[in-house]
Amino acid sequence: MTSHIPEVSQSFWIDSTLESQYPPLTQDISVDVAIVGAGLVGVVVAKLLKQAGKTVAVLEADQVATGVSGHTTAKVTSLHQLIYADLLKNIGQEKARLYGESNQAAIEKLANLVKSEQIDCDFERKNTFSFARFIENLDQVKAEVEAAVQLGLPASFVQEIGLPFEIAGAVKFENQAQFHPRKFILNLAAKIQGEGSFVFEQTRVQKVTGEQPCRVTVANGCTVTAGDVIVATNAPILDQGLFFAKAYAKRSYLIGAWIDPAQDPQGMFIGVGKDYHSIRTAPHQDKTLLLIGGGGHKVGGISNTEEKFEKLAQYAQTYFGVEEVAYRWSTQDLVSFDQLPYIGKLTPMSNHTYVATGFSLWGMSKSIMAAMLLSDLILGIENPWADLYDATRPTPFISKESLKQNLDVGVHWVGDRLKGITESADQIGMGEGKVIMAKGKQIAASRDDQGVLHQVSAVCSHLGCIVAWNNAEKSWDCPCHGARFAPQGQVLHAPATQNLEPI
Repeated sequence: MTSHIPEVSQSFWIDSTLESQYPPLTQDISVDVAIVGAGLVGVVVAKLLKQAGKTVAVLEADQVATGVSGHTTAKVTSLHQLIYADLLKNIGQEKARLYGESNQAAIEKLANLVKSEQIDCDFERKNTFSFARFIENLDQVKAEVEAAVQLGLPASFVQEIGLPFEIAGAVKFENQAQFHPRKFILNLAAKIQGEGSFVFEQTRVQKVTGEQPCRVTVANGCTVTAGDVIVATNAPILDQGLFFAKAYAKRSYLIGAWIDPAQDPQGMFIGVGKDYHSIRTAPHQDKTLLLIGGGGHKVGGISNTEEKFEKLAQYAQTYFGVEEVAYRWSTQDLVSFDQLPYIGKLTPMSNHTYVATGFSLWGMSKSIMAAMLLSDLILGIENPWADLYDATRPTPFISKESLKQNLDVGVHWVGDRLKGITESADQIGMGEGKVIMAKGKQIAASRDDQGVLHQVSAVCSHLGCIVAWNNAEKSWDCPCHGARFAPQGQVLHAPATQNLEPI
């Protein structure tokens, strides 16, 4: 029997913090720097720029830290499952060293901000582990240890890591960190407001035009005039950099369950190989919450997402004796084809519009590192990481992964035009959604728990792919570039900025 699972998805980070109360933008304003997105990148870079004497405006479509930054595992580490052996082979020792160094620097930057700003966010130093359950993955783990040691990282090989099952071996990185991301971001956001700087919520940006100055236009028609603009929306809302073709959107799942503090394995963990799991704990009011993640897949690639939570609950019950799951939620990130994030100018022609994306499921260290790099670029400070992460760098469009993902987009673009021909709205039960055909148009039809039918266009407002129903999150997800929409059509996740058309 599987552990009891909540019916509704809710992030622990959001549930355990108060709602933010920032106003929407209702009049035209001017600032030095406009920042689109109030997640970890946006808020940290706003803080750094304001500290350096710039006026900033942070523009958030929803509420502060309720997007990807509010749905993370919140591990802040330079050990990104298995990456250093690959980096040494693919980009060489100097660039691989910069990758490790920049992510280590991000951990220390977070620690310094927590201390200097006196932020209560459950910041803890923890060791982190990438572990092989079985012998067939052991050589990869040993190669990663060897590569990380060669690059000067705090790595070692261990065979005991404190989890309630045997492992073949693991990479251990010492003195990494974990925290409560929303407590941190909300505290930092409160320090941005004032002295000519702003935080705006419920303010969806529709477009950015011009360079000297830049003009940011929001959904209600108001504009922000700025010397520089940073787009920090996880998936960029601007298509000029073609990031949707240089990365793919991946969705993953998390559950949280209260456990006896004596069961706390006292570390941060991620498996390697097929069907791996992410494990950490979080303190809350003298209690211990066990967080287990896994089940990742390309956005829109499967319809029965509910099964992902059931499998995580079964895993928690088998290895930790969990009988009741307190939280469940999902998240997504853009995975870059060369394993490096894109941070810097939006296009080769841009001198004042910047972007940060492609964090490849390790967004905590990379977000803080991106904020450090972007603030240096805007302030004219030379940064040793700038060339490595240059958002306009030549990218391997012709690689095994890029061919696979972009072929997949083409398959959906053509094949999904036939979806819904044999379906009708009468077949849709409560809590279900289907693409149906009516008068030659594909309609995304869903029925809520009260039995009310909602119908919107099934054509994604980003680049015209056909959306797919996500039964766990009750959303319409685009399998091409990862945009997501509510049943009534409202945008939930970039790159889309326009809602699905109502029917």
